[in-house]
Amino acid sequence: MLALLAGGFAVFWSPKANADTAQLQTLLQRNNCSACHLIDKRKYGPNLNEVAARYAGNAGAVALLATKIRAGGSGVWGEDMMPPQPTVSEADARTLAELILALKP
Repeated sequence: MLALLAGGFAVFWSPKANADTAQLQTLLQRNNCSACHLIDKRKYGPNLNEVAARYAGNAGAVALLATKIRAGGSGVWGEDMMPPQPTVSEADARTLAELILALKP
């Protein structure tokens, strides 16, 4: 029974998943994304779990989101508008997109 519980815990928590969330939090803060977005709660824009769910299975989602991060966008989440973030580097935008899409809400 203990082995079963330990195995179940390993499925829900892993050092890699924890490291990825830490890296995501660091990038969100460094690029001021957390002014509008949180991982699991709605602030001004959609929460990042919602973004991950919306684009799940979309093969072009990383490139699409990386572009939206830098160029901004509107109309996807109702009247919410994301202003352009041109100071976010292309590398950070791509990494942010990859980490957001890897979230498992």
